[in-house]
Amino acid sequence: MENYRIEKDTLGEVRVPADKYWGAQTQRSKENFKIGSEKMPLGVIYGLVFIKKAAAIVNSQLGKLSEEKMKAIIKVCDSIHNGDMDEHFPLVVWQTGSGTQSNMNVNEVIANRANQWLKEQDASFEIIHPNDDVNMSQSSNDTFPTAMHIAAYTIIVKDLLPVISELKSTLLGKEKDFSKIIKIGRTHLQDATPLTLGQEISGWRVMIEKCERMITEASKYLLDLAIGGTAVGTGINAPSQFGDKVAEQISTLTGYPFRSSENKFHALTSHDEIVHVHGALKALAADLMKIANDVRWLASGPRSGIGEISIPANEPGSSIMPGKVNPTQSEALTMIACQVFGNDAAIGFAASQGNFELNVFKPVIINNFIQSIRLLSDGIKSFNKNCALGLVANEEIIKEHVSRSLMLVTALNPHIGYEKAAEIAKLAFKDNCSLQEAAIELGYVSEQQFSNWVRPENMI
Repeated sequence: MENYRIEKDTLGEVRVPADKYWGAQTQRSKENFKIGSEKMPLGVIYGLVFIKKAAAIVNSQLGKLSEEKMKAIIKVCDSIHNGDMDEHFPLVVWQTGSGTQSNMNVNEVIANRANQWLKEQDASFEIIHPNDDVNMSQSSNDTFPTAMHIAAYTIIVKDLLPVISELKSTLLGKEKDFSKIIKIGRTHLQDATPLTLGQEISGWRVMIEKCERMITEASKYLLDLAIGGTAVGTGINAPSQFGDKVAEQISTLTGYPFRSSENKFHALTSHDEIVHVHGALKALAADLMKIANDVRWLASGPRSGIGEISIPANEPGSSIMPGKVNPTQSEALTMIACQVFGNDAAIGFAASQGNFELNVFKPVIINNFIQSIRLLSDGIKSFNKNCALGLVANEEIIKEHVSRSLMLVTALNPHIGYEKAAEIAKLAFKDNCSLQEAAIELGYVSEQQFSNWVRPENMI
């Protein structure tokens, strides 16, 4: 039978598992919100822990917290950031919309572990209180949105931008490798004029580059932090310089240039910065959908499709058809894009619900945001490693498609006009003959003229 200890809060006594550091408020949330399986992302927990560490330092500097308590809080915060205590943050996303219970979860774990450590050092230690000490000069209403921004910015810089750069590098390499391979273009899923395979891939590469820039630029808005606003934005119970000083400490601790928001009333009730950044993520998802679809179309076949490129054979493609190779990496990436589109809709709606001084949809906003980043980061990495790097051009098939294309007739427009050129294309299609044969039959050009004017290498 599980061992328990008794914890108290303002509502009374609660039984808490003896081997866990959380307290009464965490336990109440755990019991009252048995909803779904989505746990509060650890990135948010770690963001809150950065705040607690920074706040302890600032409160000590301002003479509000003893050095002994500050050191104990810092020690526990460092342990949490090392990943030593992940099991002590059990709460689900579907809780209070301000994230209060996760803020208290962090406060309780830090206080209980710090008290345990202090007791080991000295039996006469000062007791650390989760609200009075760990949460000093703070409110869940300003710490949670601050943690949202810390988590969001950190995961973008650490996880997403590096894999975007890797895919961009791969596409640039393929662009150069295929720069001399002339292929037929396609618009409206129909044959169009020629281009090189390298030029086609350059479009993909610029999509990734532009999204990288948009995400980088948009993410700068996440550097504004709500800390210092406390309950409604006025900063009640916090020193006037608290927000600025904590933001400076967080910047030092994380290595990112965070700053205190100029208007805390906005910072507590609005999440337009996250909506804006996720819009850039949606643009990336849309471009990845296009690239992945292009890859699977161009690799379709191998004998009854387009078949202009080959993709790596990573695993058997069918449980019944031997030898089948499917575009599984493209399929995974397009599913990720769909999920990001859905997350964007949820984030946008949730962010619109900032009633009066507080938005109370914060957990679902940050959970969806972090899921989008995680899926995009992992998906891009997988697609790059298991597909993009291994793309091979099927030059014989590409040449055959170019030679059979009716749209090469476009090169005749300047010489004989659009209507005569269209007549040539229609005759070639109707009689299933070459453009040259149709042009000569109609008497619009000589064989030499056709050879001089219809040259794919001059059409790119």
